[in-house]
Amino acid sequence: MRQTIHSLAVALWCLVPAVPGLAADKATIQKNVDEVVAAINNGKEAAGYAANAYTPYVFIMAPNGKLIVHPYLAREYLQEKAAPIYKALLKATPEGAWVSYFWKGAEKETYVRKTDTDLTVGSGQ
Repeated sequence: MRQTIHSLAVALWCLVPAVPGLAADKATIQKNVDEVVAAINNGKEAAGYAANAYTPYVFIMAPNGKLIVHPYLAREYLQEKAAPIYKALLKATPEGAWVSYFWKGAEKETYVRKTDTDLTVGSGQ
């Protein structure tokens, strides 16, 4: 019994440091997207971004749904490739918003923001 309690205490102790990491991941995602939006709003060309310049990757989508920057769907239309994700991304605002959707059996979260030129910039978990 004593060994079981000790094992549970050790397991909980190991999990506690991981919780702030989740918030840091969301904060990092939001910071990355905000950075890209600010740069585009200040004149940087959206197509000039490398798909994997950030971790996790940042994507950029045109108002018509065409992905300008994406690791493997660049130049594809998101509404044709992943309609549930496309519908969720339509909730993007200039201030930024976290959106949720189900994809391949799992709930996903993505932070999205609109640029001044109506591009959608996002990244997620």
